[in-house]
Amino acid sequence: MLEIHNLSLSYDSVTAVREVSFSVAEHEAIGLIGPNGAGKSTIMKAIAGLLTPRSGEILFEGRSLKGMTPDQIVKTGLVLVPEGRQIFATLTVAENLALGRAARPGGKPEDVERLLDRFPVLRERYRSPASGLSGGEQQQLAIARALLTRPRLLLLDEPSLGLAPIMVDRVFEIIDEIRASGVTVLLVEQNALRTMAFCDRCHILRTGSIQHSGTQAELAGELDLAHAYLGI
Repeated sequence: MLEIHNLSLSYDSVTAVREVSFSVAEHEAIGLIGPNGAGKSTIMKAIAGLLTPRSGEILFEGRSLKGMTPDQIVKTGLVLVPEGRQIFATLTVAENLALGRAARPGGKPEDVERLLDRFPVLRERYRSPASGLSGGEQQQLAIARALLTRPRLLLLDEPSLGLAPIMVDRVFEIIDEIRASGVTVLLVEQNALRTMAFCDRCHILRTGSIQHSGTQAELAGELDLAHAYLGI
């Protein structure tokens, strides 16, 4: 579904990602893990069209994303839930969700009702400003907004960042439900152990390049890797 070939990205003269290659098959959950500054979020931004690669290629369902704007990429069925949630705090929950529907027209009115059933707290706060939501509730809103674009591939960048443990559990439950519904997932997370347990495969990044790849079982034996790259 997604193919990344020799992707390199820079901020001004600083190279953030060096010739990264990996793929995501349909219905897979793939994790990108590693320390801060490893290039994980930079890769996600490039896939979503928010950064222009210095070199390399990004293909979604066989089609190059080169030169496409973020809104055009959303319409292909590839959607990013960004780090920090990036909801519109001064708008209501309803208005935030309406923006999700507008990003990819053609959905049905009952789509919102189904999402409100999945996220009861959003129904309770539907007419309230998003600024009044807790961190975990805001993350649910960000995910719900993305789901209204009807993604086939959902990119999740640090969805548990800054959340209490009970809300981290809830967010991973939601991601698991999304995956079970047939949506492919690419997940960036600081919670390395949780990510390895959840995903089919993970790629460990350090200083802008992939150092190791594998399943949870394959990576679990890399004790030196865990200490050096993940701090666990």
